[in-house]
Amino acid sequence: MARATSNGNHMTIPPDIRQRAEAMIAAERDAFAARNPRSAALAAEAGKHFPGGVPLHWMLDWETPFPLFVTSAKGSHVTDADGHVYADFCLGDTGAMFGHSPEPVARAIAAQVAHGMTTMLPSDLTAKVGALLSSRFGLPFWQVTATASDANRAVVRWARALTKRPKVLVFDGCYHGQVEDAFVKLDGDKVVMKTSLLGQVSDLAATSVAAPFNDLTAVEALLAKGDIALILTEPALTNTAMVLPDKGFIEGLMALAKKYGTLICIDETHTISTGHGGYTRAHNLAPDFFVLGKPVAGGLPAAVFGFSAEIEAKMAHVLATKVPGYSGIGTTLSGNMLALAAMRACLEEVMTEAAYAHMTSLAEMLADGLRKAVAGHGLPWSVTQIGARAELVFSPVPLRNGKEAAASMDASVERALHLYLLNRNVLVTPFHNMTLIAPTTTQKDVSHLVKLFDEAMALLCGKGEM
Repeated sequence: MARATSNGNHMTIPPDIRQRAEAMIAAERDAFAARNPRSAALAAEAGKHFPGGVPLHWMLDWETPFPLFVTSAKGSHVTDADGHVYADFCLGDTGAMFGHSPEPVARAIAAQVAHGMTTMLPSDLTAKVGALLSSRFGLPFWQVTATASDANRAVVRWARALTKRPKVLVFDGCYHGQVEDAFVKLDGDKVVMKTSLLGQVSDLAATSVAAPFNDLTAVEALLAKGDIALILTEPALTNTAMVLPDKGFIEGLMALAKKYGTLICIDETHTISTGHGGYTRAHNLAPDFFVLGKPVAGGLPAAVFGFSAEIEAKMAHVLATKVPGYSGIGTTLSGNMLALAAMRACLEEVMTEAAYAHMTSLAEMLADGLRKAVAGHGLPWSVTQIGARAELVFSPVPLRNGKEAAASMDASVERALHLYLLNRNVLVTPFHNMTLIAPTTTQKDVSHLVKLFDEAMALLCGKGEM
């Protein structure tokens, strides 16, 4: 194997591995096409009305010759149109983190459908769900939205309304759904709008700032200007190569926010993998706002944002004194009866401490297995874990910010690994090397994934025939 070359504090992918990755991609794409004729036919049929044959263009991110079509998903396994059964470590990119169609959620949905789905009125589930959310996550007041993007947009609007300040601070490399205010990044020391954003007219860098993760000095310099309404952050960067917070970073961030009169929102849509109450309860945090989307209703579209009693009192004053008319916060289907029924069942019967204990222990088993495989092949890579989420990272040391994360990623090697696994009946998230463990995942599933990763790494290192 060729020697890796230095890239700052990290290591690039050796050229010989990248060459083998490209060869593996070609071979695995051909194998995928040969083994999935029914998916090919469905893609052609669906393509008459859906671009690429998919109802959401993200479904093309698997880099297969055509989309893989699913006929059923249950627990931690997915069956495709050609009858192949996959161990699923993607789990809807966290949307099905607690397994596909958990029995308590499925029962609750079936029961509620017979009594109505949406009325734009509260139901008898409202008080129960509010109490469950408050007990679980520690904030007394809540609102329900359809997605985490909606929840984060609402929080941004509220923060600006409450503080009378214009700007939002996010971290370079962060992900907060479709929220426009988060589409900025660092270009050297300059904050710029992400060029990938479609159809944006005004320059978001005028009202949003980006800071390097794990850098309290940089954050304080920005907050000291007195114009930042909200810090919107994940406890760990999760939509790039995963970056964990330094010890005390999140706590220091909250202290700085309080010092400079800035509100703070913890977005746990991905880091809910941490534990029973997310990263927030695991570390005894008390943010002004808290957001949770994707898995909170067991896979049914729903999200929540919580807030402190102090924030609620200020909200009430704003609502009582503002000009009448639509606030720009909320949609008709938000908080519908079906979503609340699913949420109650998920919080009460699925997102249990026992489930998290199982998920975390298997994630540790997976992370340990991947580390041994990496070491066995002498690769300059590492594995990062946060609760039930584990990720293979192309860096010999833990990443500390978005810049390092971006530098560590390699699309060719990622794609080769993902396609190799997919053709052997294992799904991992297509965006990077992220894996999730569900309550229904088994030790056998984990051992098989580690074995396949080890095989793929061996091929990338030139050990064996493709």
